[in-house]
Amino acid sequence: MTIHSPEEPEYFPEVFPRDAFPRYTWDDGMRPLTLPHEVWLSETTHRDGQQGGLPLSLDTSRQIYDILCEITGESTAIRHAEFFPYRDSDRNALIYALERHRDGAPIEPTTWIRARREDVELIKRIGVTETGLLSSSSDYHTFHKFGSGGRTEAAAMYLDAVTMALDHGIKPRVHLEDTTRSDPDFVRALVEEVLRTAAAYPAELQPRFRVCDTLGVGLPYDDVALPRSIPRWIRLLRGLGLTPSQIEFHPHNDTWLVVANCLAAIREGCGVISGTTLGTGERTGNAPLEAVMVHLLGMGYWSGAEVNLPAVNKLVELYDGIGSGPSQKYPLFGRDAYVTRAGIHADGLNKFWWMYAPFNAPLLTGRELDVALTKDSGQAGLVFVLNKRLGLRLEKGDPRIVEVLAWMDEQWDAGRVSAVEWNELEPVVEKVFSAREEAS
Repeated sequence: MTIHSPEEPEYFPEVFPRDAFPRYTWDDGMRPLTLPHEVWLSETTHRDGQQGGLPLSLDTSRQIYDILCEITGESTAIRHAEFFPYRDSDRNALIYALERHRDGAPIEPTTWIRARREDVELIKRIGVTETGLLSSSSDYHTFHKFGSGGRTEAAAMYLDAVTMALDHGIKPRVHLEDTTRSDPDFVRALVEEVLRTAAAYPAELQPRFRVCDTLGVGLPYDDVALPRSIPRWIRLLRGLGLTPSQIEFHPHNDTWLVVANCLAAIREGCGVISGTTLGTGERTGNAPLEAVMVHLLGMGYWSGAEVNLPAVNKLVELYDGIGSGPSQKYPLFGRDAYVTRAGIHADGLNKFWWMYAPFNAPLLTGRELDVALTKDSGQAGLVFVLNKRLGLRLEKGDPRIVEVLAWMDEQWDAGRVSAVEWNELEPVVEKVFSAREEAS
C-alpha cells in the first residue's frame, strides 16, 4: 500500500477557518441558482416559545426582545418578532417592542392572530403593520373546524381576514397551518386567490406565506412526494410567482429534522425562517434560530455586519433563571456543548487544540473548551484542567499529576459515578503541589 504524506497537513482552511464558522463550499464553485441572495429570520419566542411553556413575564419578554436586538445589531439577521396581542401582558410587551422599533431597534414586532375581523381591528388599534393570520390548510383542520363547509368555508374566512388586513394597511402573512399534511391543490388555489385579492393593493402590502411543518413530519428531500417534501412546497410557491421574501418556513422538531428542513427550504428559494431562541416552542420546539444562524453564516449571509452570537449566552442565563434553560448537551450553547469526558479526546486537545474543536468556540460563541474529570478522563484530562485553571504547562507523567490522579481514582474505586468538580479538586491540588514544593 502506497500512501503519500504531504510535508504540511491539510486543514482545509477555506472550509474550516480559524475565525469563522465552517463554510459551505459549493461543488465546482458554483453557488446554487435557487439559493436566495438575501435570507433573514423571524423569531416567534414571544408567541410559540411562550405557547410551548416558556414562562414569560412582561419584564422577561422585554429582556428577550432587547437581547435579540443585540444579537442582530446591524446585520439584519433577525427582522421580525412575533407576539400575541390578546392578554394585557402580551400587549404590553408588544407595545414596548413597537416603541423600541420606532426608536431604531432593528427587529420589527408583528403579531399572530386568528383570521377574524375583530382580531384585525384589535391589532390595527395597537399599530401593527404586519400580522400572521392563522389559515389552517390541511383537511385535518378544515374538516374538523368548519364541519360540512370544509375547505370552502375555511378559504372564505381566510380571504375575508386578508382583505380586511389589506384595507387597514396591514401586510398579511398567511400561515398555512399543517402544510405538510395538506392537499397541494388546495394550497395552490388558496395562495392564488390571496394573490388575486392583494393585486389591487400597494407593493408594500403584498402578502407573505408561511409554510408550517406543524407536526415536524416534513422531509428535506426533493425526491419525496408532497405533502412531506419541504423543497417541493417551496418550489410550488416559487412557481406561483412568489419571491423568496414572500415565503417563510416555520417548522417543528417532532422528528429531529427541524434544522435540516430549514436549510432545505432555503436551498430551494425560501427567504425567511421562523423559529425560536434555544429551541423553545410547542411540544419538541421550533427551529432554534441560533443553529440556523450558524449554517447561514457558513453560507456567507450577513457578511456585511457582525452577528453577535455570543450574546445568546445572555438568553441562556435568562432562561436558566426562569427554570427553562437548555439541556446540558444542547448544541452550541448547552453547558456541556464543548466539554469532553474522554481521556483520548482530552489528550488530543492537549496536543493540538483544533483536533477536537469544530470551530473557534471561545471567539464565535463565547464558550470555552473544557474537560470534565471523570473515571474516563485520565491523566490527559487532568493535565488539561490544571493547565487551564493554573496557567501551567504540565505534561502527563508529572509526579504531581500522578498523585492527584491517584486521589481521583480512589473516588471512582469507592463507587463514585459523578464528575469531580473544581471546588473539590482545588484543595487536593494545593496540598499535593505544596508538599512537592516543600520536599524539593
